Amino acid sequence: MDYFVGVDVGTGSARAALVSSTGKIIKMATCPLEIFHPAPNFYEQSSENIWSAVCHVVKSVVADTSPDNIKGIGFDATCSLVAVDKTGSPVTVSPTGKDKQNVILWMDHRAQEEADLINARGHDMLRYVGGKVSLEMETPKMLWLKRHLPSSWNRAALLFDLPDFLTWKATGSESRSLCSLVCKWNYSASPDGNNKWSEEFFEQIHLNDLKKDNWRKIGSDVRSPGDPVGQGLSGKAASELGLLEQTAVGTSLIDAHAGGLGMIGCSVPGVSNELQSRLALICGTSTCHMIVNEKKHFVSGVWGPYFSAMVPGLWLSEGGQSATGKLLDHIIDTHPATPGILKSLTRNKHIQQHLSELLQTMADERSLKNVSYLTRDLHVWPDFHGNRSPLADPSIKGMISGLSLSVGQEDLALLYLATVQALTYGTKYILETLEAAGHRVETLLVCGGLSQNPLFIQIQADVLGLPVLCPVEKESVLIGAAILGSYAAGRFGTMYDAIETMGGSANIVKPKNECYKYHLQKYRVYRKMVRDQKEYKEIMNEEFA
Repeated sequence: MDYFVGVDVGTGSARAALVSSTGKIIKMATCPLEIFHPAPNFYEQSSENIWSAVCHVVKSVVADTSPDNIKGIGFDATCSLVAVDKTGSPVTVSPTGKDKQNVILWMDHRAQEEADLINARGHDMLRYVGGKVSLEMETPKMLWLKRHLPSSWNRAALLFDLPDFLTWKATGSESRSLCSLVCKWNYSASPDGNNKWSEEFFEQIHLNDLKKDNWRKIGSDVRSPGDPVGQGLSGKAASELGLLEQTAVGTSLIDAHAGGLGMIGCSVPGVSNELQSRLALICGTSTCHMIVNEKKHFVSGVWGPYFSAMVPGLWLSEGGQSATGKLLDHIIDTHPATPGILKSLTRNKHIQQHLSELLQTMADERSLKNVSYLTRDLHVWPDFHGNRSPLADPSIKGMISGLSLSVGQEDLALLYLATVQALTYGTKYILETLEAAGHRVETLLVCGGLSQNPLFIQIQADVLGLPVLCPVEKESVLIGAAILGSYAAGRFGTMYDAIETMGGSANIVKPKNECYKYHLQKYRVYRKMVRDQKEYKEIMNEEFA
């Protein structure tokens, strides 16, 4: 039996899975990662800590399997910026000056001024990021590094997106992934094969020194996801990972894109398998909304279209919400009722399950047909960490309307429900924006932590009026990473074959139509809340004595 390893480096942990050629996960392992928070809006990591965690989890999952049977490995990771010097050692990106802290995490918002500067230039490249570059992308972060830590900028011989750093550590190859460069680095890719860095764009934003040595610092060898990297694993990396030297390594993907790749081909009897009619939600700390199309649709406030960034030959559009799982954790962790609930829970019961059960009890006691009716007078605008799509405004804040003096369990349950609903209204806003630009959505696919929350999934179906597919093999991101390794190893003739074979099957959740109109009314409130917030800003920007 042939096996493949998928490695996923998320925000808070590194994970690995041993995966069969049919897409079944045999074994998984997880290792936490360090996150440094040296100042407001600054989030940093250590590439040495990350690689150490990767080695730990890979060794764990392959320990009981002959290395001869492991034919390939694929990596995905968050779109975080990594700086190393000419010896491969870390270069600090931190105001603390500590070299260990050489990764600017994706959610770091230090580069607002630099993003504003880039956007003010209005270059045509910005059409491919929804009209505005996000401060979560790499060009604003590189510009921040150059302006604020010039010594680090000059010492850094190589700047990587974290997924490409991992393949470099694994193989020694400086090749970069088309996915990372197109989606986060303002690299240009097109169907005619004219892929390139835009000298004009980088000169305009004061990063023209990057073109030195044929753009080596940020990548001159650019490969499609799943293409073989170098000669496979180097001897050193193979020893560290517990695998054989020259084991095939696939060109990497950003973590959310790996999730999209891993589940977009999943099948359900009676549901269309057409890739272009599927909106994939990859839910974790944040949520990414992925849709592919053979046509080049520009969508205001939505990143892309990116050619071949996830599925070969198709244009990818990527919406997103900056805080989803993290927001629900924040709502729960900061509520006065939480400590008491946690003390009363049995070991295997998650607090979100307890809140969902409490909501059902509350609905039954009030003779309500659906738990969603409980939040008639409680409304949330969920962008506590800014809006990624479709408004592309990181300055937007969260809002709650309908608070009382209550601090009990039921109060927390209602606030939790209203937040779940608000996150779903955010998806509805993104979906409507995609469809207005020419996309057509018939089915929702969901993976990640929130896909295992029945309340969240049912509300998605009810609000959007669409069937929701949840892959049976729940770890779609790890499946996507393993697909990269399988394709690099030559297991499949095309990436489409790999997607179809390893994507597996899914469970379907259908909408309950009785509360569709109710959600439309709450959605109207949701849309009005952000208009009100903007009006508050306008009022406060007026001159006052």
